[in-house]
Parts: sequence; structure tokens; C-alpha cells
Amino acid sequence: MAEKILIVDDDPETLRLIKLMLSRQGYIILTAQSGLETIDKLRQELPDLIVLDVMMPDMDGYQVTRQVRSDPDLSETPILMFSAKGQVDDKIAGYDAGADEYLTKPIHPAELIARIKALLARSRSRASEADVKKGRVIGVLAPKGGLGVSTFVLNSAIAMRKHQKKEVIAVEMRPGHGTWCLELGLPQNKGLNNLLKTQPGKIDANLIRNELIRTKYGVPLLTTSNNFTDLDMAGASAQMSIILDLLPTIAQFILLDIGANILPNLDSVLAFCNEVVVITEPQPYTVERTKSLLKELNNHSFGRAKNLQLALINRVRADLQLTAQQIETDLGVPIAQVISPIPEMAYNAALNKVPLTIMQPDGLVAQQFKTMAELMVEHLEA
Repeated sequence: MAEKILIVDDDPETLRLIKLMLSRQGYIILTAQSGLETIDKLRQELPDLIVLDVMMPDMDGYQVTRQVRSDPDLSETPILMFSAKGQVDDKIAGYDAGADEYLTKPIHPAELIARIKALLARSRSRASEADVKKGRVIGVLAPKGGLGVSTFVLNSAIAMRKHQKKEVIAVEMRPGHGTWCLELGLPQNKGLNNLLKTQPGKIDANLIRNELIRTKYGVPLLTTSNNFTDLDMAGASAQMSIILDLLPTIAQFILLDIGANILPNLDSVLAFCNEVVVITEPQPYTVERTKSLLKELNNHSFGRAKNLQLALINRVRADLQLTAQQIETDLGVPIAQVISPIPEMAYNAALNKVPLTIMQPDGLVAQQFKTMAELMVEHLEA
């Protein structure tokens, strides 16, 4: 049966064009030109997806979204906000209200169709996986590159599996920047690349499972290439959204190696995260950039409605750095854990192609990652 889409816009010409475009894709199209008309149509028709303008008479798109999310019969309906209001604050308001996607006019018709197909695919997957307990997603990122995010994610995942006995999947999020296969001496695998090349409607949980690398540490990895020619694949936002929606149906915890906060569609990725861990270092310039990142994350509700933790990677002499107390005072956020990988140990781990926590399983660094893993589990299972 054809899926039903409700298009809401007070501009008749916009309604006509979108209706024509989506009708050609085989969808059943309904239209509304105001917020009140939208609420009436929703209750009568129960569409599979809503394409919603923001600026409308009587009720704006944010108000409509909040009403939809508060109605038990409508709350799971996917909402794609499609508006000429393109400022960051407008998008944040849309996501805070409960929108699944926020696109700015004008947009290429092919991208609009792709996003709609991706949302519908996610909705179908969510319905078919309704009896599956959803896991928790933790995004790990830093204000700049070179702070050890990949190392942190890999070792935290191993510690979580080893000590908390949790089902964990670790994910490299940046095509062209993959490191884990090389670091662990594994055959090069482009699992994430393969999924991002797949048509959105064909991505399901089994396909994702088939792309995972099984490791002797008990943590499956979804890896990507280290070829710079693959960098533009990070823009496949429709596929990425489906992957992030399905991963928590496969394992209890998903750890995302987001890296520096320059990932395309970072807003969409953060929307799937139940918690973020921010990596910083005891250097004035990095701390200043961390302050800006924390402010940006706060706009996405992290540190307020969603958990946020700060981890300090300490790799230099004590007399050449800020103290932990100075950093906490400057940022206004407590440091959850200090990780202090000893240079000699890190070198030997790289030489032997093993994670730090495995190199010296009873050492200080392994204990630090164990504590960090305990904190992540504790916060999300509270």
C-alpha cells in the first residue's frame, strides 16, 4: 500500500510543486495550509510522514510539532521541517520541538526526496523493530583533531565489554579517516562506506551486522577507510541516519568516534546520541575551543536534558600544562576522568598492534578506562 504524506505550507505554489514531485514517486499526498488544519487532518488521516513549514498562520510549525509529539496516537509520526528560516537557532528550535529532520528552502528536489525516503525507511524499521529493546548511543568528540578520540572510543568500548559485560559496538564515523584496522593489524574493511553507498530503503539491521568486524576483544567494529578520496561520503546523511537509528537495536551500547566537531550533518548525528563525551587536553588554546564546543552542545540539550561528560587526555609534563582544577573552573564542567597514556606504553601498544587497555590490563591507563566505562554505563542506566 502506498505511504501517505501530509504536506503543510501556507504557500499554494509550494504545496503544488511538492505534491507533484512526491505524487510521481507513488506516494498518497495530503495538504494543509495552516496549523489548525494540520491537526485536524492528522487525526483524520494518520499519515506516515509530515513535511511541515515553520511560518504559518494561527500556529507555527514548532507549535504543531509539539502537539504532535504530545499526542500518543501521533507521537511516532516522522516530521520533516522544511522552511526558509535557516539560522542555527531556527534549526535548534525545530529539533527541540521534536522534528526528525530540518531542511532549508530552497533545496534540490532529489535531496528532498532522498530525505523523505530515509525518514520513511527509518519509520518502517522502527515499527518492525518495535519489540527490540533499544540500546544507548554515546558520541565522543573533541574541539579539534589529534586529541585521541579514536583511541578513547576503542579502549572505552573494550573496557565496557570486559568489566560491565555489555554488548558494545564501536563505530568510526568519518570516511577517509579510519584508523582501527591499521592500528589493530586487521584486514582493511570499509563497512561504513559500503552502507553509505546503499540505497536508504535497503539498509536494515542484518545488513549492518554483516558489515561489522568481529574482534578478539569482544567488541564488533564498524570501520571506514583511510583513503582521503572517501571524505565526501560523510555527506550521505540519509543513510547515516538510518544506520544510527538501527545500531541501537543490535547492541546495548553504541560508541561513536565523531572526532573533531566538523563532521557534516553533525546536528543530525547528535540527535541520535543519548550522551556525549567531550575530549580535551590541558592546553589553554584547546580549553578555549572546548568552551565553545560545550556551548554548542548545550544548544542540543547536552548538559541539560541529555548527559554530557568531560574527559581530560594528559600527555605532557605537569609543569607545562593547566591543572585539572583550572580547567574545571574555566569550563564550568567537572572532569569525569583523566586519561594519562604513558608515551612508552602507547608506543609499545602501537608496535604490537594492541589497544592500550590490553597492553597492560592491570596498569593505570586500563584502570582509568575502566572507570570511564563505568561512568558511561551508570549515567545511561540510571
